[in-house]
Amino acid sequence: MDFESRRQKILDKMEKNSIAVLYSGIEHHVSADEYDLFTAQANRNFFYLTGLRRDNMVLLMDKCVEPERTMLFIEEADPLMERWYGRKVTEEEAIEISGIDDVKFIDEFESTMDMLMTREDVYTAYFDTYRHQKADLPDYNLVKANEFRQDYPSVTLKNLFPLVAEERMQKDDDEIKLIKDAIELTKQGLNNVMANLKPGMKEYQAQADFEYVVRRGGAEWTAFPTIAGSGVNGTMLHYDTNRETIEDGTLLLLDLGARIDGYNSDITRTYPANGKFTERQKAVYDIVLAANRKIVETAKPGMTTKELNKVCQDVLSEGLIKLGLIKEPAEISKYYMHGVSHHLGIDVHDVTVDFNKKLRPGAVISDEPGLYIDEWGIGIRIEDDVLITEDGAVCLSEDIIRTTDEIEEYMLRYRRKLDTCCQAMRQ
Repeated sequence: MDFESRRQKILDKMEKNSIAVLYSGIEHHVSADEYDLFTAQANRNFFYLTGLRRDNMVLLMDKCVEPERTMLFIEEADPLMERWYGRKVTEEEAIEISGIDDVKFIDEFESTMDMLMTREDVYTAYFDTYRHQKADLPDYNLVKANEFRQDYPSVTLKNLFPLVAEERMQKDDDEIKLIKDAIELTKQGLNNVMANLKPGMKEYQAQADFEYVVRRGGAEWTAFPTIAGSGVNGTMLHYDTNRETIEDGTLLLLDLGARIDGYNSDITRTYPANGKFTERQKAVYDIVLAANRKIVETAKPGMTTKELNKVCQDVLSEGLIKLGLIKEPAEISKYYMHGVSHHLGIDVHDVTVDFNKKLRPGAVISDEPGLYIDEWGIGIRIEDDVLITEDGAVCLSEDIIRTTDEIEEYMLRYRRKLDTCCQAMRQ
């Protein structure tokens, strides 16, 4: 990936006589000698600008000098610690991955900053001060931003997040390829679920059928905790307990994805436990499918996700009126209560900024209409990943089967194979 070009775009947006300081973060201690998996916690913007996802690193971009300069600070290898916790990134590897020639050790960062602040006219400093909500604990970058504010109160502090987020909203060819690779693994995992799904299984067993395939296929992990909700559990949008028995005659809603080299897929499919949809299930499913297909047909540059959601609501409400579940379109919120789309990339719900809310070519978004009918025990969502092109949209996950006929045929085919195998074993 062209990380140098990405950094240059950010430098171009920065004010004259400014610096940008971006920390990769530190490991989160869980208990005793246990830490969270750091690659999942690394600052996403640091990764976007460097390609690195190791702890205890700093990116420094300096627009106070001519020519502008970029420095990377990494942790020096300690052979004793590496024996316990594995290898650190070497200088050579950091240079090769990031494209930054000026690489120093983290122990030099404070003295470098002292010299820079003393000898250069720094009027503005950019830090990643993103915070989703006030109740969240401040992350490492925000902690460091507050420390900088105390040390240099005369320097204006600005948020780096929107400058990077605007760029992340449009994906380049390398990013799109990684998302496609993650989608292909997700497809293989879902095929394995369909091949093995049957009444009496636990939801976590279907989850395991998916996760085994994507991990064995090369995913670093799932994109997010797998949702496998059967029956009424499928009406809960972020259900991830996954411990109930999958009953005969129910549906299993699977919202899941794979992560490859930091990029994610986000797919939802809904399957009948016994391989056959009931007429009522099929009627609801086809309404959701019609909305899913309508979004792909409609999405194009210049639209907003809010406009796409209105398109989705129109299709869903029309279908539910015909089923007699609602009388007016305004009642759709009883059975459909989320948006149809979000951006996708390094984060599953990828970053957005309001001033860039109109879709542009290169945006990758979800397409996820759903209906959740508690009284019928039916939860159905069909989610695909869609690329906005110059004049429309392309479904990147088109090859993951989604019609009721395709699903039933696939599940029946593998049931027959299983029956044949079992008969051969008995003979």
